[in-house]
Amino acid sequence: MGSGERSQEPCSMYIADDIIERDLALLFPELEARIPGSHPLKKMPGFNRLFPLASLLLILWAGVCFPVCVEVPSETEAVQGNPMKLRCISCMKREDVEATTVVEWFYRPEGGKDFLIYEYRNGHQEVESPFQGRLQWNGSKDLQDVSITVLNVTLNDSGLYTCNVSREFEFEAHRPFVKTTRLIPLRVTEEAGEDFTSVVSEIMMYILLVFLTLWLLIEMIYCYRKVSKAEEAAQENASDYLAIPSENKENSAVPVEE
Repeated sequence: MGSGERSQEPCSMYIADDIIERDLALLFPELEARIPGSHPLKKMPGFNRLFPLASLLLILWAGVCFPVCVEVPSETEAVQGNPMKLRCISCMKREDVEATTVVEWFYRPEGGKDFLIYEYRNGHQEVESPFQGRLQWNGSKDLQDVSITVLNVTLNDSGLYTCNVSREFEFEAHRPFVKTTRLIPLRVTEEAGEDFTSVVSEIMMYILLVFLTLWLLIEMIYCYRKVSKAEEAAQENASDYLAIPSENKENSAVPVEE
């Protein structure tokens, strides 16, 4: 999904105007400064509210259109014979700064020692190990997502996987070095276990479908009865009007005085 995982969080439905104006004044000071103080827009009563709200919509639109990196943990259970993605995400706080990135994946069996199984250094490189031929690069181009996938997982693949991401940033004055580590304890089973959360979600889905179906049925019956009563009332009024003698209809007209 591009650079890392993306997420969108629900926005609050109420935001104080003074907080919006304060924050937007810091973010876009030149935008409001371009409108003179004597401009008719600033004399409008609703300008102080419309300007921050319109700018807020612009910020929300930019947040949706541009990718956001989120460090999501990896799954820790795999099924024998299936591929397993070992997710490792290391977000960069400043994506505009160039950096030299080196990625190293280690594996430690139960009761054993760590040994290198995959390395990224100016390109993908699968080192000689028991995993050779079964590892696939599954990262992003900007190297914020440096995940790999283990193909045809076996029971012997259970153990601790370590993802080391080393970055050397290229500033004009200095070249800082940052290293992050992610630990993924993996357990491989012969068959997929039934997830309690998925079972509860499925039950809730069926309950919701039944509830919505009943609600729709009740609404249809209510609307049908309401329309039927309206038609019956209209027919009764028409019958009463037709039952009135024609003389009474003529006399019921009020004479107009000139």
